Amino acid sequence: MVEGSWQWHEKLPFALLGYRTIVRTSLGATPYLLVYGTEAVIPVEIEISSLQIAVEAKIDDDEWVKTCLEQLSLIDEKRLAAVCHGQLYQQRMERAYNKMVLPRKFEVG
Repeated sequence: MVEGSWQWHEKLPFALLGYRTIVRTSLGATPYLLVYGTEAVIPVEIEISSLQIAVEAKIDDDEWVKTCLEQLSLIDEKRLAAVCHGQLYQQRMERAYNKMVLPRKFEVG
């Protein structure tokens, strides 16, 4: 890693990777999952094979393309699930806030 704030542009890709691959409480999913429809494969998993990489390596090209197309069709479902999760999260936060707020009435004079 580099030291000093003048080289922030060298640290930016690492920060973005972290931001895009961490599950958001309000969505119940990662931003990467909602955009691409699959979880991100970090560079370490390419050298140290994970189950996902090992399975994809043995699949024929035709099957791999078919799988990708199926995953693309599932993206809308995942996004809809994230929207529903977000609405439930907002309702929970609203209820928690309303429990703590004391209603006050103001009158003239």
